[in-house]
Amino acid sequence: MTASPELGSNPSDLLRSVFRRHAAGVAVITARGARPAGFTATSLTSVAATPPLVSFGVGTGSSSWPVLAGASHVGVHILGEHQRELAATFALSGADRFAPPTRWRTGPEGVPLLEGVLAWMVCRVVARVPAGDHRVVLAEVVAGDPTGDGRPLLYHQGRFNGLRD
Repeated sequence: MTASPELGSNPSDLLRSVFRRHAAGVAVITARGARPAGFTATSLTSVAATPPLVSFGVGTGSSSWPVLAGASHVGVHILGEHQRELAATFALSGADRFAPPTRWRTGPEGVPLLEGVLAWMVCRVVARVPAGDHRVVLAEVVAGDPTGDGRPLLYHQGRFNGLRD
């Protein structure tokens, strides 16, 4: 059996190449700090229904990590396909992500909540699990609203895309 060329490459590069082919929903995670913090995440996962838990990964070198490292609660926002620019803003390093045109308000537990999203939740952080240069954050849902209008935003092949039928 002959190994494919990809199997001989750097495993980190292989992982990135494979996951570029994996379509993922797009979320923005926010937290309250001296200044609000947030980032675009494609790693959001529903973990359990009882208790209601979600997880997401965050790089410890990201500009949002210092706030998230100490946050007791986070906001989880499911973006719609009309929010490509918002997703890009929260993915940019060093950007003032909460400056106009970003629309947001203070929600339960003081968490910054983005306006116009498909759905949002406020979650209590229950664990931060070391995972390489990231932390996997586990958080329990305490409040939310699933009633926003629109279709989901997806991330695939390095681009934000809408869902096609």
